[in-house]
Amino acid sequence: MASERIAIVGSGSWGTTLALVALRAGREAVLYVRDPDLAAMIVATRRHERAIPGVSLPADLIVTADLAAACRDAAAILLVVPSQMMRANARALAPFVGDAIVVSAAKGLEIGSLKRMTEVVADELPPAAASRVCALSGPNLALEVAADRPATTVIAGADLAAAERVRDLLMGRQFRCYTNEDVVGVEMGGALKNIIAIGAGIGDGLGAGDNAKAAFMTRGVAEVARLGIAAGANPLTFTGLAGLGDLVATCASPLSRNRRVGAELAKGRSLAEIEAGMTQVAEGIFTTRAARELGRRLGVELPITEQMHAVLFDGKSPLVAVAELMARDSKHELAGLARPAPSPGHQAS
Repeated sequence: MASERIAIVGSGSWGTTLALVALRAGREAVLYVRDPDLAAMIVATRRHERAIPGVSLPADLIVTADLAAACRDAAAILLVVPSQMMRANARALAPFVGDAIVVSAAKGLEIGSLKRMTEVVADELPPAAASRVCALSGPNLALEVAADRPATTVIAGADLAAAERVRDLLMGRQFRCYTNEDVVGVEMGGALKNIIAIGAGIGDGLGAGDNAKAAFMTRGVAEVARLGIAAGANPLTFTGLAGLGDLVATCASPLSRNRRVGAELAKGRSLAEIEAGMTQVAEGIFTTRAARELGRRLGVELPITEQMHAVLFDGKSPLVAVAELMARDSKHELAGLARPAPSPGHQAS
């Protein structure tokens, strides 16, 4: 029988929560914690207050600072680390992968290469392991999932059998998993919605109201889809859990780090001040840089991303950014989203 062990590499809020998800699904869960002192503290107290405050960790959760031991005999290895640290972690993991399916549970684009996380991971793994890399993404606010509230996610993989295997390993009573072969769309949706969440937080901080927020989120979906389609995604993915679903949760919830960044920017605080007060990464900050560059490379207009970049990195006033978005020339609502016209002689099936 194949191993039912799941290794989780990364002990932030989402990594620690996914360890709980694995346990609740009836699997053996091993949480890799890079810092030996932190690992020892978690073992001794069965708490990880910095990641998921107020949650007791079950006695059967294995916690270790030994990466090789964590990955030994694993059926799946979940990489749950910040996007800009993904490559280094995948490289460290490579000697210990064995027959495991490696799953990226990070949402972002790598600065410089502009690659999605599964592409970064595949770069660093042996060919057989690289061919079955999957992505996990969806409306997954860690503290709600840790509290065992109902949630759903998407497992995406070009190797659908691998994605289905991961789905079955993680499916639980309160955590429902779906599969999708559109890895590009699932990852782009998960990464890019964090940019929109920063803008939604700015709107909340400025008191723009619900009409404005609904409009901003809807136009945000369109912007995410335009760039995703240009990168090769299936347009329908952006109507699903990893697209619209994730965007709604991240833009609406006070638990969202990216939304919180926007709300603090609206108060006039600088990005440096905001980051200094955070204990975990707001991925939208990095993704804004990468997505702006990717949009320019692919020739895709990204007005929201451009304004968020100016607010985050150029000191632009959020009020000015909002005013400039409102003053843009009108166009068809679905501009850039329509399917290409059929070629001459094409006959619909």
